[in-house]
Amino acid sequence: MRKTLRWVLSLVVLIGTVGFTGVTATAATDAEQGAPAAQKDIKDRLLAIKGMSLIEEKPYDGYRFFVLNYTQPVDHRHPSKGTFQQRITVLHKDTARPTVFSTSGYGLNTNPGRAEPTRVIDGNQVSMEYRFFTPSRPAPADWSKLNIWQAATDQHRIFKALKPIYGKKWLSTGASKGGMTATYFERFYPRDMDGVVAYVAPNDVNNREDSAYDRFLDTVGTKECRAKIEAVQHESLVRRAPMKKLYADFAAANNHTFKTIGGIDKAFEAVVLDVNWGFWQYQQSATACADVPVAKTASDATLFGWIDEVGGWASYTDQGLEYYTPYYYQAGTQLGSPDIKQPWLKGLSRYGYQPPRNFVPRDIPMTFQKNAMKDVDRWVRHNSHRMLFVYGENDPWGAEPFKPARGAKHDSYVMTAPGANHGANVAGLGAADKAKATERILAWAGVPAAQAAEAKPLAPYDAKLDRRDRDRQNTLRP
Repeated sequence: MRKTLRWVLSLVVLIGTVGFTGVTATAATDAEQGAPAAQKDIKDRLLAIKGMSLIEEKPYDGYRFFVLNYTQPVDHRHPSKGTFQQRITVLHKDTARPTVFSTSGYGLNTNPGRAEPTRVIDGNQVSMEYRFFTPSRPAPADWSKLNIWQAATDQHRIFKALKPIYGKKWLSTGASKGGMTATYFERFYPRDMDGVVAYVAPNDVNNREDSAYDRFLDTVGTKECRAKIEAVQHESLVRRAPMKKLYADFAAANNHTFKTIGGIDKAFEAVVLDVNWGFWQYQQSATACADVPVAKTASDATLFGWIDEVGGWASYTDQGLEYYTPYYYQAGTQLGSPDIKQPWLKGLSRYGYQPPRNFVPRDIPMTFQKNAMKDVDRWVRHNSHRMLFVYGENDPWGAEPFKPARGAKHDSYVMTAPGANHGANVAGLGAADKAKATERILAWAGVPAAQAAEAKPLAPYDAKLDRRDRDRQNTLRP
């Protein structure tokens, strides 16, 4: 049924049906000009799509790389009520290869790079800037139009526009909020993709019940390591006055302000309370625990410097929050966010783990929709097909994971990379899981069975294209 519907969609496009979907009658135009579509330059084919415009091309050995704008409706339910320009990139290899749709859930890296599945299948890659991350933000910004369905529909329209050019199989992927984005896309448009690879994607089903995160932080790593981190947090709040003085000096030197969060004291405490989470999200390694300062004997400057490495003192300044306003808005309206207890700070913490509302300007209204994540979770549990979720054993965001539908007919999996943090990937899985995951990715992409059976990436490693931190948000957000 899925294959039939996709064939019908392709046929409709090829005969020249054009609406506000943004799909142009490329095949008909090429026929009129007497040139087969496959013989036209890929840039010409991309720019023939209605609403597509070129920002720049950055060729890369073995690829063509395009940074593009695509015209999207501000509100997909009422497309006549305004549009905005959404940035995308296309890493073009060959229209005869499968394609990966990669999303970060944040802004867009406009330099060539490959997501792990793109290397595995040796394919093309399309990447999308999430709506409301600048410059892909409507003006004026109607924040009520920032939700998971609108963003999934952005992705759906881009797919429909590009499918006539990239006609082979498509996979979607993303890490963290990008993995969430890929999952939401699949929930709302399950017939678009042939498979999904979602990395370290949190699933905060019930925003008012976060005990799973507390249980994780009570057992992750070693008792000694946890105690050292907790002691740094405790001592920093005991020394609130001198530590805040260092923070004020830091803010003054960097022209940082604290209007959004409501003052330097709230920002100071937010950074300190993030330290435990942040260490396990990114910092933990074989040697990282040894680098945690001994709180009682460390100087104020030593504590301040180490906390900056883990959480970043700029994180809750106006300047640090501004870029992430769309994330915090969604966390406070649909996605949910962790609320961890940290009892070792009892009597010292004035504000507790602060909610997303504190990190969004007050002139932007926010109302939480408690059923949004429940709907997605229910769909994934019962209706998901060809979905792979990869988590890191030591990543706090994985404490509430997605659980896809079971059984051979669903062909979906959850795999955990041993000892990995928020950078977990297929390459870091145990041998059996790694082979299985790679084989399924290749199979979903339509790679011939003989190649898929080898269960290894088809493209060689490229240090620039495949650098693991190229799209990492240096932040404690997902």
